[in-house]
Amino acid sequence: MGFFHGDVHGQLADYRVRRPVAPLRLPDGRTGWLLTRHDDVRRALADPRLVKDGLVSPLGFRPQLPPDIYAATAQNMLTVDPPNHTRLRRLIQGAFTQRRIALLAPTITATADRLIDALDTPGKHDLIEEFAFPLPITVISELLGVPVDDRGDFTEWASVIVAGPNRGAELPGAVVGMIGFIRELVDAKRKQPEGDLISALTATTDQDDQLTEDELVSTVYLLILAGYDTTANLIGNGAWLLLRDRTWSEAQADPDRLPKIVEEMLRYESPVQMGTHRMATEDVNYGDQLIPAGSTVLLSLLSANRDDRVHAQPEVFEPGRAANAHLAFGHGVHHCLGAPLARLEARIAFTGLLSRLPETRLADGFVPRWRPSALMHGLKDLVVTTR
Repeated sequence: MGFFHGDVHGQLADYRVRRPVAPLRLPDGRTGWLLTRHDDVRRALADPRLVKDGLVSPLGFRPQLPPDIYAATAQNMLTVDPPNHTRLRRLIQGAFTQRRIALLAPTITATADRLIDALDTPGKHDLIEEFAFPLPITVISELLGVPVDDRGDFTEWASVIVAGPNRGAELPGAVVGMIGFIRELVDAKRKQPEGDLISALTATTDQDDQLTEDELVSTVYLLILAGYDTTANLIGNGAWLLLRDRTWSEAQADPDRLPKIVEEMLRYESPVQMGTHRMATEDVNYGDQLIPAGSTVLLSLLSANRDDRVHAQPEVFEPGRAANAHLAFGHGVHHCLGAPLARLEARIAFTGLLSRLPETRLADGFVPRWRPSALMHGLKDLVVTTR
């Protein structure tokens, strides 16, 4: 999986103990520095000496793209630093409001119910393919105003882009297809605005400041990728944990515990394996290690959330965990803007699954397999029986 294969948690635990700031070979042949302890990762997430400007690829892997396509991927909140990041976040927050997120609840519930109807049939079902991915892609499509007939194409493009080096030959075409689609969609919404987020973003102003065309396209590009894959991983990983530990029925019996259960899912099997990489603008010290200026710095959220210096018995999935200072959504100025939406989707998803499919069990012989990705952390499939 990405840099690691097999027991990724075991390998990361070894790094935390033996070399918490370690050199790691990047896909392009350069050497980066991997941080694995919670306190180091948290500090690095907010360290202004570690910058993102111009670093589009999550882990040093940048496909060959036409300049105009590259520009349309490189100007969103995830790829720039303050003060430009501050400006972009201010403009986007004006459209991406709590009210707009709350209004999605009926859509999320109706979509979850429709998908659960199909799951409530005899035989085996793949919760990843049939529920965890269709739910958030439908929600982000509704949020952005993506026509139903177009959702299949950008779902496939997004899966290629998130996989990165593991599907390198397909990556340029996927990015070109995605950006072309977004440009056409933005143009259509500008000509005929509706009640969706893209329409709101085209009209957003703040003291006569507006998103440029590339900033708007790049922001939508980010929202599509981040808005479905991470939430799909949260739902899929979380369902696996409840079924693996035989706590499905326990969670169903006490729905008031669900918010804490979701937070523990986020900690224990974080949807994001690695934070998007940074570059050191000067020599920096983490632990006993000097990281030279110009170095790429990699932050393992997956490892930080299993650090026993912060979390008691971190290898135990504890649905009732009270103190849970996880970093699944990051920290600092780049803390995930979509975290409230992801939490809302997860709560509604599990409310529906637990209440309507109480007899769900792992299929006989099921063995978890993780999708290859240097950035994300999610199961390939989750085969279950629901009756």
